[in-house]
This record gives sequence, C-alpha cells and structure tokens, in this order.
Amino acid sequence: MKTALYASAAVIALAAFGTTAAYAQSRDTIQIAGSSTVLPFASIVAEEFANAFPDYKAPNVAGGGSGGGKRQLCEGVGEATLDIANSSSKMSASELESCHGNGVTDVREIVFGYDGIVFATGIDQGDFALEPVHLYKAIAAQVPVDGEMVDNPYANWSEIDASLPDQAIFVAIPGTNHGTREVFDQRVLEAGCEAAELPEMDEDAMEAACLTPRQDVVVEIAGDYTETLARLQSNPEAVGVFGLSFYDQNRDTLKVATVSGVEPSLDTIAAGDYPVSRPLQFYVKGAHIGVIPGIEDYVAFFLSEQMAGAGGTLEAAGLVPASSEFRAGQLEAFNNAEQYTR
Repeated sequence: MKTALYASAAVIALAAFGTTAAYAQSRDTIQIAGSSTVLPFASIVAEEFANAFPDYKAPNVAGGGSGGGKRQLCEGVGEATLDIANSSSKMSASELESCHGNGVTDVREIVFGYDGIVFATGIDQGDFALEPVHLYKAIAAQVPVDGEMVDNPYANWSEIDASLPDQAIFVAIPGTNHGTREVFDQRVLEAGCEAAELPEMDEDAMEAACLTPRQDVVVEIAGDYTETLARLQSNPEAVGVFGLSFYDQNRDTLKVATVSGVEPSLDTIAAGDYPVSRPLQFYVKGAHIGVIPGIEDYVAFFLSEQMAGAGGTLEAAGLVPASSEFRAGQLEAFNNAEQYTR
C-alpha cells in the first residue's frame, strides 16, 4: 500500500519547514481536524491505519466543524499547523485565498464518498413528509403572508401544511461552523424560499429573508450531532438535522422524515434520488507530504476498497461509497500533486 515519496514534494516541504534538521525532528503523528460528519469515518480509518501500518502512529483526529478545520489548515505551513482538514462542504474561493495568503499554496482535495442530510424526531413522534418549503416556513425569521413579509407566525407544523403533524415547531440546525449548514442553506432553505414565492426585493434583502433563522423555536448547534441528539432527548417533539450515518447509528431512538417523497438511505443517495445529499472530502496540505510521516499512505488507505469501497468498513458505518473508478482517479490526482482550485 505504501506509495513512493515525491522528490518535488519533499523539496517543498523541506523549504517550508526550514532545514534538514527540522525535517529530521518533525513530529511523527498526522494531525487532522474538521467536520463532525466526517469525524467518525476518519476516526475509523485512523485506527485501522495504525493497525495496518505499525511503523506509523495513529493519526490524531479531532472535530471542530468543517469551517474550523479549513481555517486551521490555512493558518500556515510547519509542524505546529494542521496536516489534513475534513469537510462536508467544498472549500470556498475565499477559504482557498486565505490558504494562499498564508503560504499554503499546495492544497489537495480528496472526495471519498457521499452522505445525506436527514431530518429526524423522537421515534414515538408523528410522521413527517417534508418539502423544502415546509422547512423554510418553519425556520425563517420572516415569511410571506398575503404577499407581504411578516414575522414568522407559525407555532405548529400543521399550520404550515395540514398534512404535517399537529406538533409544536422546534428545530435544531447546525451552526455556521459546520459544512452541513452550508449544504442545508443551499439545498433546503434557498430551495424552500424560492418555492415560497417571496415578494420582489433586492438581492441582499432576499438572501437575508431566505437564510435568517428565527430565534424563538430554532436553535443553532455549534457542537457535533451528539449535542443535537441531546436536544431531541430533552424535547422529543423537536426536529433535528443529522448526517445519514449518525441517524443510522441511532435508529432505535430516532424517526426520519422523507424529503420530497424520498426516504434517505444508502440506496436513494447513491442513486441520486434523495434531494439533500453531498460529497464528503478532506483537504491535504501538500507542503507536509514527505515531512510528516504517513500522509500518502493514509490517503491511499482511506480510498482503498477495504475502507471506502462498496461493502467496505466505512459503508458499514453509514458512508455512501463512490465507485472504485472515481476513487482511483482521486488517488491519481493526489499522487500527481494536482492542486485544488476554485
């Protein structure tokens, strides 16, 4: 499994770390942080990687959200900085610009599979057949009523649509530090906002109207999905936003909603039928390749059939696998030092 070190990467890394002595004394543990969605997958890979490659220490994997991981990756080059950032959202142009401004000019993206964003309540609650417009009307601070924008008047889901449960509205959504929030905003709130047919307004006002959550019955979760689950345990009527893999691990306590008539599952996401799905990826700091031991082998191991393939360890943990051909292309691009661009 071990891949060859690239001379060019080593030269860049030596320059970044300063001297040959610095190279010899660099830390020997890969440092990884970021997405709470990717966290369980990366943690599994890190543990299995250490078992498969006893010459390496197990990578240190932390959470902190997609945004936090990418910010840490972009802080600079050197052994005091992050090697890999996990993310459930794509690195934006502004994030990449921040990287480049701090000397992190070689950033490599690895997409390893897919996940879906699901909406769940306590298992004994009503059945939700949701559309994006329902979620927008439940969550937005202001909504259109008779052609005018007004403070959100809805207290129960059945007031939004008679087909929904007569259940008090309370929604736990990811905080802005999470990649899940970016996908949630784009695939759910913006789509629901469009379907709600807001009155004409300028672009900035429209964005605010679509994406500003109400404060009375919406809570933004800065922590990971366990914090969202705790909210539902204290208020089973609440609707929480989770990654599919986390929901799969908690099916005994959670009931999932359909979205646009489709139930989230490995099959419906893989087929492209479930509307709220996204790629999962991590970003590697190229300057650390050849300096921090094991980065190339970790990437190859993560993308292996054993870990990320159909029937592999990560599928059993809830990952929707990418094809073997796609993953081979990701590894080839990484080994060819193809840099991420926006």
